[in-house]
Amino acid sequence: MTCEAGVISFIGAGPGAADLLTLRAVDRLARADVVLWAGSLVSSDVLRHCRADAMLLDTKAMTLEDVTAVYTEHPRAAIARLHSGDPACFSAIGEQIDWCVQHERAFEIVPGVSSLGAAAAAAGIELTVPGVSQSVVITRLARRTTAALGPGDDLVAYAAQGGVMALFLSAGDPERLQATLLSEGSVYAQDTPALIAYRVSWPDEQVVPTTVGQLAAELAQRSITTSALILVGAALRPGARARRSHVYDPSFSHQYRPSGATP
Repeated sequence: MTCEAGVISFIGAGPGAADLLTLRAVDRLARADVVLWAGSLVSSDVLRHCRADAMLLDTKAMTLEDVTAVYTEHPRAAIARLHSGDPACFSAIGEQIDWCVQHERAFEIVPGVSSLGAAAAAAGIELTVPGVSQSVVITRLARRTTAALGPGDDLVAYAAQGGVMALFLSAGDPERLQATLLSEGSVYAQDTPALIAYRVSWPDEQVVPTTVGQLAAELAQRSITTSALILVGAALRPGARARRSHVYDPSFSHQYRPSGATP
């Protein structure tokens, strides 16, 4: 599906930098008659891809009803709805999709570069390290929006499993976050590596290696309460790799390369 009359394109705007939009996202913005963007989360630089005559609406003070009213008012327009990062996680597109289905409005989802991938790239690390951890849990600390959590969303239980934890929307309560990560039964310890990734790819980006024991102090010292992704886990430790990847190990065979093959 392409951005055409009557279609709403939910677009992942990436972590911030305009050149981290996908080619498909740029195409949809260039074709859109109406563009809704979250000005508090999405860089205005991405709007340079829009047509000069496009209607631009900042949604930072809008409710769901305000947004869907725009959809209703422009039934034949090609609409681009920009969400930060990738729409798959914490984007609130689900309720807009429900609206589209209920009102028989055509829509598409254009994936974007996640802040998770951007944070790992900025730190120069791989999150799935052979022999250390092959799991990444994407979650958040419950605060004002506790009602949004499901029955299985238990941060303490995740901490007991280990692996890498990617914490979105969690920098606003650093003391409770640190205490939860170090709660009884957690595999994380005071010296477990952590990473604060603040506004990655923006001009004021901060990528701060730290530890779970120093996490609250680092966040408080830097006055970081929003727009931050926090990573925790042994895989973040420099030189943490315990073994080579099977993918390029000459002793490991697969359908494209028999065991013992050499380049």
